[in-house]
Amino acid sequence: MSTPLSRRLGLTDAVTIGLGSMVGAGVFAAFAPAAAAAGPGLLLGLAVAALVAYCNASSSARLAALYPQSGGTYVYGRERLGPFWGYLAGWAFVVGKTASCAAMAMTVGIYVWPQQAHAVAVSAVAALTVLSCLGVQRSALLTRVIVAVVLAVLTAVVVGIAASGSARPLWAQSGDTATVLGVLQAGGLLFFAFAGYARIATLGEEVRDPARTIPRAIRLALAVTLVVYAAVAVAVMSVLGSAGLAVAHAPIADAVAAAGLHWLVPAVRAGAALAALGALLALILGVSRTTLAMARDQHLPPVLATVHQPSGVPRYAEIAVGTVVAVLAATVDLRGAIGFSSFGVLVYYAIANCAALTLGRRMIPVVGLAGCLLLALTLPRAAVLAGAVVLAAGALIYLVRSRTRRDRRFGAR
Repeated sequence: MSTPLSRRLGLTDAVTIGLGSMVGAGVFAAFAPAAAAAGPGLLLGLAVAALVAYCNASSSARLAALYPQSGGTYVYGRERLGPFWGYLAGWAFVVGKTASCAAMAMTVGIYVWPQQAHAVAVSAVAALTVLSCLGVQRSALLTRVIVAVVLAVLTAVVVGIAASGSARPLWAQSGDTATVLGVLQAGGLLFFAFAGYARIATLGEEVRDPARTIPRAIRLALAVTLVVYAAVAVAVMSVLGSAGLAVAHAPIADAVAAAGLHWLVPAVRAGAALAALGALLALILGVSRTTLAMARDQHLPPVLATVHQPSGVPRYAEIAVGTVVAVLAATVDLRGAIGFSSFGVLVYYAIANCAALTLGRRMIPVVGLAGCLLLALTLPRAAVLAGAVVLAAGALIYLVRSRTRRDRRFGAR
């Protein structure tokens, strides 16, 4: 029988882990490619992503209250829809979020030392993997500090731009007309930024009073993130415009510089690196817990289900995830990784909404399911093709293994 994880996390810890994933990823990585897709329709894309995220959060919260176990939608799909759908959700999550980890590691490298971005990214992955192996409580404490610093920096950015007198009303700016496809594509790319609340659900075995804590933590983290995203998006676009934002490598820093707030640029760069570190740390925790759950069901090597004492963490799973992410971080393309990750995570939440449909009160799961599928299919073509191939490969592996097990059982008779 597998060893259960220790319940050490409270509401504040759970909310902080979700914020560490969402705020870091969204503000500093996803806005530029989303602006390239939607142009002046970026805020509409943000609204679409937020609506889908809200539906997914509601579905996930209901499911998490019933199944407070590590693994998130992997567990929900398995219990409500059947083993294959649980496996497919877990596969989509692990693959998509591993790409997310690499994207966050590269964000750290780009802001800390652009000339050696890949080397810095690999070093960051190694350091945070070691930290997570020491215990989730230490990880949550560091994430709390990072989130506080990042929110302070972003507040300074919004207030500073507003007070600088350089901002122009969004409706007064010229530019291309937004298209429906562009807005939907931006919504899919920005969904990458909202998916952090999944970290809360995947830590189900480590949260105290999960039936009450998990739903509250998901909704609180999402609400705070929505306010932050909207404020920062308006501030940055009021200075750079949608066209300038689309081509910016460091959009927040570029906006601050354009507003004449040069003294704030170093703080923004430091905040960006810290935000990406916080997101990377939370992602490593979430992916390793889904890996643990899949290993318990023998979809992955059983050794990955080992929980080490007295730290109470799955060290082998964390080391395996960290190793794969480090390899990807040495070669990844940041914008391509965001698109690929978004596809995998949207499929993951589509399955979560399907599972929630079995619980009744179907309006929110229906909207969430339709939104996930629509956003996934309107992502950049390369991301859709690569994601579809990887999902098909995962499904094929499952079917081959299932047939092999069935043949062995019949052979034993």
